[in-house]
Amino acid sequence: MQRHTDGSAGDANYGAIGSGYISYRQPDPAIAAFIEKALGTAQTVLNVGAGAGSYEPLNRQVTAVEPSASMRAQRPPRLAQAIDATAQSLPFTDRSFDASMATFTVHQWPNLAAGLSEMRRVTRGQVLILTCDPDALHRSWLNEYAPEMIAVEARRYPTMESIEKGLGGNVEIISVPIPLQCTDGFSEAYYGRPERLLDSGARRANSAWSFVDPTVDTRFVEHLSHDLRNGTWDKNYGHLRQQPFFEGSLRLVIGRT
Repeated sequence: MQRHTDGSAGDANYGAIGSGYISYRQPDPAIAAFIEKALGTAQTVLNVGAGAGSYEPLNRQVTAVEPSASMRAQRPPRLAQAIDATAQSLPFTDRSFDASMATFTVHQWPNLAAGLSEMRRVTRGQVLILTCDPDALHRSWLNEYAPEMIAVEARRYPTMESIEKGLGGNVEIISVPIPLQCTDGFSEAYYGRPERLLDSGARRANSAWSFVDPTVDTRFVEHLSHDLRNGTWDKNYGHLRQQPFFEGSLRLVIGRT
């Protein structure tokens, strides 16, 4: 797969949709805690498909890789500059890092097996993959309001089995509960705050929306707005507004040697 004009190497063009991404995709502390625990005693960490730096631990030595110039430009000053490289061709020698991580990125990779193999090659210890299980995406109310978007997500996200196979060795898959006030605006993050998804910026921060026809986006806004006004959404899903966590599709996959 060829890179986009800004260097994006996956299927999404972050030169077009990445602007303002960081405003909606801030690392969530509850999710970050799962990553921090899984990193254990690792001191040197590689972050692949690092984007704007979400979930990079500040108390470890992090090397970031990100092919999109748009995303690299949004990294805050407190983080190291990211290297322009892709998952399937990492510019590091074997066993260079104590641990490696990839968050919300494997569904972008043109060659999942090659990317995971490269992460395993350059890592002495655990490899962490934060992603979504495509078989669990239907649990979200979005499956009723934007089935085309959910179908896109399901096609793009690799199965847990394919990630497990790509990592090899001892693999653990952890279901990560999504908090009600989740600050990381992926598709299920607004499970109890549907009004937030009427914001076009919130939708653009989830790359799946860039793959559906614009009429789908328009219909979604009209349908959701109508059901919020007349109480239909709250009748069917209002209990989610007070539900502290949602057991959705979010998974942390940990590959150990």
